[in-house]
Amino acid sequence: QVQLVESGGGYVQAGGSLRLSCAASVASGVSFSDYAMAWFRQAPGKEREFVASISRRSDYTYYANSVRGGVTISRDNVKNLVYLQMNSLGPEDTAVYYCGADLGGYGSSWGEYEYWGQGTQVTVSS
Repeated sequence: QVQLVESGGGYVQAGGSLRLSCAASVASGVSFSDYAMAWFRQAPGKEREFVASISRRSDYTYYANSVRGGVTISRDNVKNLVYLQMNSLGPEDTAVYYCGADLGGYGSSWGEYEYWGQGTQVTVSS
């Protein structure tokens, strides 16, 4: 019922910034604002890990301790978009970044999210 497409990834030097976007297409009868949204990332050889999540109407946001302070999640329920602003990037942030949609809460477990995009690669050079 939801299709997600991430964009905005690329190559950046350490200390730089990127803004990722996730565009959602929802089936008729449901609304983008019905879904909590989140960003996860997966580095080579590692498990997918939580980055940030946002509630349906942006009332609440939740960040992983590893990125707190350098990342901001936001959403636009009119344009059906969710964003991840990342600042002060380091090589440890190199990963494929995925957005996920959940009809329930805005938790930090990837198993909670029903829908996923294909991911966008972020590579940070030292």
